[in-house]
Amino acid sequence: MTDSPALPAVNREWHLVSRPVGWPKPEDFALVEAELPTPGEGQVLVRNEYVSVDPYMRGRMSAAKSYVAPYELGEPMQGGAVGEVVVSNAEGIAVGDHVLHFFGWREYAVVDAKNAVKVDPDAAPLSTYLGVLGMTGLTAYAGLLRTASFKEGDSVFVSGAAGAVGSQVGQLAKLKGASRVIGSAGSDEKVKLLVDEYGFDAAFNYKDGPVAEQLRAAAPDGIDVYFDNVGGDHLEAAIGSLNRDGRIAVCGMISVYNNTEPAPGPKNLSRLIQTRGRIEGFLVGDHYDLQPQFVQEVGPWVRSGELKYRETVVEGIENNLEAFLGVLRGDNTGKMIVKL
Repeated sequence: MTDSPALPAVNREWHLVSRPVGWPKPEDFALVEAELPTPGEGQVLVRNEYVSVDPYMRGRMSAAKSYVAPYELGEPMQGGAVGEVVVSNAEGIAVGDHVLHFFGWREYAVVDAKNAVKVDPDAAPLSTYLGVLGMTGLTAYAGLLRTASFKEGDSVFVSGAAGAVGSQVGQLAKLKGASRVIGSAGSDEKVKLLVDEYGFDAAFNYKDGPVAEQLRAAAPDGIDVYFDNVGGDHLEAAIGSLNRDGRIAVCGMISVYNNTEPAPGPKNLSRLIQTRGRIEGFLVGDHYDLQPQFVQEVGPWVRSGELKYRETVVEGIENNLEAFLGVLRGDNTGKMIVKL
């Protein structure tokens, strides 16, 4: 067993104390002081340096049956994190190594070595392993290339395009030969960012008018691919602009996550018959086989600056909850990350 000195006696961790109805409220959560955990055989203790907050976490706060188990009440919540190993009882992982794992929302975590992925802080900033080179980036890559079957020359529409996944989808499409990339976002500043920094051909603020009208104006020749992060009126608009053999990859539907009543579905699904269109939902967890290919292809674009990314960094574990609520409100540009 190897370890580093001067570990604290307590570990601060966020617990879910009641299941939110509609928008989550601060009283649904508690920042708890617990005893610092001790790793067993084949485990490591990690001091988390960056933790991720993501929209999908809202679904895990519900007891409803879903693709992943709900958070347990009175237990630490989970999410992506990257940090430094401070105690190791595992072969192949040494004190001082940096690892990516899934036990965020806390300062220190005990992780089975088989669930810890070593990352190189010299190859890219640690925070990027939670975003542009992590699950976020793989989500964009798998959804665009595998689920939506993107091919050179396609016209692509991305909703939530200034977010961590959406901004990467649009840039990947451009780098791989899209004929036109259109994005929607919720502020004029984000629209400007999409065009000026991320290289989208067109973008619009969905608050400025009906999405269907703005999309038709931005994509007069229709769209071949729609990458859906929003759902609702964006999905209906995309179906209305879909070309023959168009594909829709459903990644998320942030517009309906906090609804207490079912949201109405698109009223124009019959267009899929005319266009022979396809809608398919996907989960990044089904596509981890693409990870080596993804890092090999996208890593050089990140290092060269060809693929740009933004991070919104909030400091301090005490602000973890506020950062998460900020994601649901759309406060972030790019990946929302908490630095501990």
